[in-house]
Amino acid sequence: MHDAMRKAWFAALPVTWAACGTGAQVARGPEAVTDTIGDTIIVRTLSGSAWGRDATLVPELSIGEADGPDEYLFGSIASIAVDDDRNVHVLDRQGQYIRSFNANGQYVRSWGRRGEGPGELSNAAAMAVFPDGRIVVRDHGNNRVQVFGPGDAPPEEWGYNSGNYGTSEPLWTDREGRTYVVAPDLSQPFGARDNIYIVFDPDGVVRDTLRQPHAAFMSAVVRAEGGNGAVVIRSVPFSPSVIPAIHPDGGFVSGISSDYSIDRDLPDGVLRIERVYERVPVSPRQADYEREAAERMVGMSVPGWQWDGPPIPETKPPFTGLYVGLGGRLWVRVSTEGREVENPDHEPDNPFSSAVRWQAPLRFDVFEADGTYLGAVNPPEDFSVYHPPVFNGDDVWAVSRDELDIQRVVRYRIALESES
Repeated sequence: MHDAMRKAWFAALPVTWAACGTGAQVARGPEAVTDTIGDTIIVRTLSGSAWGRDATLVPELSIGEADGPDEYLFGSIASIAVDDDRNVHVLDRQGQYIRSFNANGQYVRSWGRRGEGPGELSNAAAMAVFPDGRIVVRDHGNNRVQVFGPGDAPPEEWGYNSGNYGTSEPLWTDREGRTYVVAPDLSQPFGARDNIYIVFDPDGVVRDTLRQPHAAFMSAVVRAEGGNGAVVIRSVPFSPSVIPAIHPDGGFVSGISSDYSIDRDLPDGVLRIERVYERVPVSPRQADYEREAAERMVGMSVPGWQWDGPPIPETKPPFTGLYVGLGGRLWVRVSTEGREVENPDHEPDNPFSSAVRWQAPLRFDVFEADGTYLGAVNPPEDFSVYHPPVFNGDDVWAVSRDELDIQRVVRYRIALESES
């Protein structure tokens, strides 16, 4: 065995008993292996979970109405943030303003409006909240971070060069009051730019610029070039990619989704979280659907283009998203098997419209900050990750959309599913 590798131990974690939202007593005890390789601690779950069975999310509070006072009507939610007192802040993309609600869902006040002046927003798409209650907003349209509060304090502006780069990536803050802003590396040529993370101190001074983890990794892509000079690059569906997030204690949580392996940066090393899993197959019908969809979309810029890139993988990556709760829990969005459903928006006369689409139910693996596997959570169908949810302990805030297309912010609570 290499001198840098020390096998620490292998054991089933002790069985204890606990309740999770249902009052039911369940056995706890994931079987795990812990190794140390240099400065990396590896926690690998082999089987079992602390909860003993799957959990779901039960709605407890809903903010948003189909008809009523303007304060409760959302045009298009871009981002949500929650503070330590469970106050909820909602960024409306359509109106370019923020509405704040207390822990009971009652409207408190609004911040900002569309524009370019002090305290105004343009193409704001993500926000977060400081430990002191200040709200920070990434506003790439104005090339700045806009800061509101606390209370009636005048707004602050922290400038940065966004390169007019719009992204759906979250905005992060940590417990030290640092802010992490995703931006393109403008020193690289257009079309080959990696993301960088601009780190602001609590007073708006730039502390550091961080490279995206695993920057050397190259995702599989297809490239189409047209006679008119058009160049289109698309990722190959179901190919592994780099998925990063920021931990509330600072530092990255990240992984390359080719394997179930996720690294959390520690002050003196790395905590690597792994889990034994079964790969989810990509059915031939879904592979054909994805290939044909790519040909339709690319064909809009490069007429007649047909797929000539790498093959679509036969299995899905083990995970497709990472979310870190305010208390440090890790929520891993895992791949699930897709199914064909009828497309209600299908336009038969539109060659770019498909009669069916593929859906895969959401599912999360949840780990404590130390890598202990708690179990899997299966959210309800109206739960959305398009706007990154906020997790804090057993509470989850997310955007839902009903059958009338009305958006709401819902607070859920983890509850164990009933045993069959």
